[in-house]
Amino acid sequence: MQIPEPNPEIVRRKAEIVAQLRASLGPDSVIEDPVELRAYECDALTAYRCPPLAVVLPRSTREVSEVLRLCHRMKVPVVPRGAGTSLAGGAMPTEDSVVIGLSRMNRVLEFSPADRFIRVEAGRTNLSVTSAVEGEGFFYAPDPSSQLACSIAGNIAMNSGGAHCLKYGVTTNNLLGVRMVLMDGTVVDIGGPWMDAGGLDLLGVICGSEGQLGIVTEATLRVLPKPEGARPVLIAFDSNEVAGACVADIIRAGVLPVAIEFMDRPCIRACEAFAHAGYPDCEALLIVEVEGSDAEIDEQLGLIRQIATRHDPVEFRESHDEAEAARIWLGRKSAFGAMGQISDYMCLDGTIPVSSLSRVLGRIGALSRQFGLDVANVFHAGDGNLHPLILYDANKPGDLEKCEALGAEILKLCVEVGGCLTGEHGVGIEKRDLMPVQYSPADMEAQMRVKDVFDPDWLLNPGKVFPLTVSARHRAA
Repeated sequence: MQIPEPNPEIVRRKAEIVAQLRASLGPDSVIEDPVELRAYECDALTAYRCPPLAVVLPRSTREVSEVLRLCHRMKVPVVPRGAGTSLAGGAMPTEDSVVIGLSRMNRVLEFSPADRFIRVEAGRTNLSVTSAVEGEGFFYAPDPSSQLACSIAGNIAMNSGGAHCLKYGVTTNNLLGVRMVLMDGTVVDIGGPWMDAGGLDLLGVICGSEGQLGIVTEATLRVLPKPEGARPVLIAFDSNEVAGACVADIIRAGVLPVAIEFMDRPCIRACEAFAHAGYPDCEALLIVEVEGSDAEIDEQLGLIRQIATRHDPVEFRESHDEAEAARIWLGRKSAFGAMGQISDYMCLDGTIPVSSLSRVLGRIGALSRQFGLDVANVFHAGDGNLHPLILYDANKPGDLEKCEALGAEILKLCVEVGGCLTGEHGVGIEKRDLMPVQYSPADMEAQMRVKDVFDPDWLLNPGKVFPLTVSARHRAA
């Protein structure tokens, strides 16, 4: 994976740049020591690393504005960073860039139960948003697997989802407004605590823009009343394809569970060894959760049982109390950590039409055998958001390259069946060179023109999203 060459003039001026950053923010907000910078040389895509020129940790929108204004004047690239949980290299720095980390900006600024919104600084973690409102009977719906650590800033950058996005949508469906700092230091407010803002939908442009347009420092989020009740069931099957067909039939029947999660045998075995959740011996399992009143839950689960029965499940296990519900979810919530106990892996992220689940799962199995690398599947099946985990040995020469080649074929398959390259992880550097698989030159040109408007010098988050040759040709035109 190619990392853009640093500007040697900027690297040469490091001492001057750091001195100006310290003069602006104070010494305790600037990191330049090479040992300390190693914590910022990559995000959760750890296969690629590059230490930045420096890291700054601002405490306010004003300080973010000062840093951007300074970097804009000196033509220094800037990499926004939330919590560093990106799996696509979205926060990967370059040697000549300044990383702006938002971890210190984590305050709740406003909460209105009557209007059902909360305004927070963008460095606040996803799960702590719900913690701030649950006392009043509310919750924040998007729930990425990394919600304990991931930040709202990163969620907005990548338009993150999670297990419950089938019913409640992803970040863009729960984002009402942002305060954002442009590369020249200008602070703009877009949207606000109402259903829909006037004018062009710039909020829709910003959510999912991967730090290419500005740095979001505050976010106004929709919060929802807690459901009356919720109940998950576990459904086990003898094959991935049959489990995929069951998911398609549930969606086709018009049932809207709050979540449908999928795990295959390699993932089930790893989770059992790690979490001891009591999962059955099977090839694939679904976790389907519904919510509402007791009567609503019983009606929905009755219909789901009828649909599942037509696919001859190995087991249909319904939870009857909170302890049983927690055990059903235990393995799924432990999946990524469990897989990390047994192998290096690369976690992909592509989306497909739900009706294609059975076909795509079969094809992934064939590709796994073709490349000689195991693939474990654990994903949000209800909305077709796949997360194949490709297992490889990082210490074996050629294995990483083989893993990336297999990943590219899987993502091309997603596009081929009518899906797209990413559901919630973003493009970053991981899928950057696959953009032409989904987008025509005219499509990418239109996207780059939007970046031109917000960031004319292309200083924000360099080397991401657009293939390097494509972006270089655009900027030279």
